[in-house]
Amino acid sequence: MPYIIAVDIGGTFTDLVACDLATGAVAYTKSPTTYGDLGEAIFDCIRKASLDASDAIYVKHGTTLVINALLQRIGSKTALLTTKGFRDVLEIGRGNRTQPFNLRFHREPPLIPRELRFEVEERMEASGNVRSPLATAQLAGLAEAMKTQDVAALAISFVNAYVNPEHEQAAAKALRALLPDVFVTTGTELSREWHEFERTATVAANAYVGPQVSKYIAEFDQQLRGGGFKGSLLLMGSHGGVISAERGCREPITLVESGPVGGCIGAAAYGGILGIENLVAFDMGGTTSKCALVERGRYAVESIYHIGGPDHGFPIRGNVIDILEVGVGGGSIAWLDSQQRLNVGPRSAGSMPGPACYGRGGTEPTVTDANLLLGRLHADWFLGGEMQLAPDQAREVVAARMAGPLGYTGDAAVTRAAKGILTIANLTMTSIIKKISIARGYDPRDFALFCYGGGGPLHGIELARALRIPRVVVPPEPGNFSAVGMLLANPRLDTARTFVVRLDEQSMQRALGVYAELEAEGRAALLREFGAGELTFEREAELRYKGQHHSIKIALPPDADAAGLRAVFDQEYLRRYGHANAAADVEIVVLHSLATQHMERPEVARLANPARRAKMPDMGSHPVFFIEEDCFFETRIHDRYGLVAGFKGQGPALIVEYGSSTLIGPRDRFEIGRLGEIDIDCSH
Repeated sequence: MPYIIAVDIGGTFTDLVACDLATGAVAYTKSPTTYGDLGEAIFDCIRKASLDASDAIYVKHGTTLVINALLQRIGSKTALLTTKGFRDVLEIGRGNRTQPFNLRFHREPPLIPRELRFEVEERMEASGNVRSPLATAQLAGLAEAMKTQDVAALAISFVNAYVNPEHEQAAAKALRALLPDVFVTTGTELSREWHEFERTATVAANAYVGPQVSKYIAEFDQQLRGGGFKGSLLLMGSHGGVISAERGCREPITLVESGPVGGCIGAAAYGGILGIENLVAFDMGGTTSKCALVERGRYAVESIYHIGGPDHGFPIRGNVIDILEVGVGGGSIAWLDSQQRLNVGPRSAGSMPGPACYGRGGTEPTVTDANLLLGRLHADWFLGGEMQLAPDQAREVVAARMAGPLGYTGDAAVTRAAKGILTIANLTMTSIIKKISIARGYDPRDFALFCYGGGGPLHGIELARALRIPRVVVPPEPGNFSAVGMLLANPRLDTARTFVVRLDEQSMQRALGVYAELEAEGRAALLREFGAGELTFEREAELRYKGQHHSIKIALPPDADAAGLRAVFDQEYLRRYGHANAAADVEIVVLHSLATQHMERPEVARLANPARRAKMPDMGSHPVFFIEEDCFFETRIHDRYGLVAGFKGQGPALIVEYGSSTLIGPRDRFEIGRLGEIDIDCSH
């Protein structure tokens, strides 16, 4: 029977979800990520699920390969070709100090060093008219210089090319012929928006990861074909939709947040069915924790994303779901600095050797070790019994690396050290929820906390209580939930055009004409890559008060006119900043078109099927340490697959399932909802 596979490669585990479109049957599996050959873990998951790859019509794949290559600076040797006089745009950037009071602040060096940045004579005016033609005679000499430097990738970014890409296209065509083995990409292939630094940084990053990512995609596709797969390989884009493998090879920068966005899609889908319009999607994996805000059923998509964060990183221009991330996960290592202060992360034990309790030779304490020692994990039913955890090894490592150096003695020494590890981890994770809510003008008490990932449900109630969030929701199979979101993702293509005009009825009519052009472009691209299908379009615009530099993105209301769009902008500006200026002129800056093709996908309600797993034996109860109460409570252990919709319970409780465990506090109440979700009331 035909089915869809979704795969999410994480730092510790690789997750797979497969759904039979005819019967609705779902399979969930996990395997430790195999860093030497990422495909090995994927095929291990396929074998565990007893699947035949020849029956799959789609494989949807999310990967952290792009963001890891950029953060770790392990991309290809890359050159930049730019307009004469603009060689140092990457170095100059915005000319500002993002940390003005940090006397030791320094920028990270650009991805492309100065000796690999080349200039060519050409000049396009801001109007789109040619001032100086492209000096094509210079390209052969530049190509020879790049060959001498053993360049593997080339980024081309010319001034004002966003208005007229003619020169960039001509240079790319010539250099692809002169450098057939070099990955060549242009700024206007990725973005038709202004700002030279951001466009140049984007194309530089695209070129930097291009050879590595295109090789990985090609090899993974070949592995799938070798296993009998005859369908289409789709990649999870950072904007919340899937893209073709061909586009992913050509525009790998669109995969920068490919892994985490699946959970945001799934959270919005579940929230919509459950009637929860406002939620914080929180994902705690093995290496990092991520969160995103879903407001009125929509997650925010930003046009600028900073690799390495806005303080130290560099920008890329392109739609990315607004996700904040911190280096704390289940495998994050706890360590003491020179002042004997306890820290957690960002270094992770990964999958090999993994936490000490995995029994694979790990010698440093992790968050997972601390959770096990405090009774918050069931040692015999980790991954449904596929892995047996080793509490003695976790205890030995925490005692030697934490309790002893900190001077803790007695029977409670290890408990005290483990509590400290989880306290620091929780504080760090709480900080990113504050940044995405309170720091942006939202009250977290108005939201539900939607927890997933291997560790999210284990820490959810503590994070919610710290922020006074009254409700925590845990979806079915939270350990595989990012892959579930990928299963639900549709093909999507976002196009944008810089369009700087004063907002009035006349300019609004011109804007509608540009939207029509963008929609035609999106329609043609989706039909070319995915074939015929139902298409829908959304329109967004970036607006600002005249005289401002920054803009905010607004979804165009139906049948939008200038007055209606102005009212929506003023209202959003007031919500974000506490004031609005009704007397000031408003400018349109950028127009965005979001094209979506709707493909066959499973119903959310059919993804929770407790019958798919064998019931665990009655596990009774055991002591669990609760940080807020600062003591152990005898806690009932529940098998999640034995809890039917409508079941109600009172904490303390630990609900165990295949890829995760959910902790219920002593004062909390919970209920199993109609989608199989655990709905926790922690308002008491």
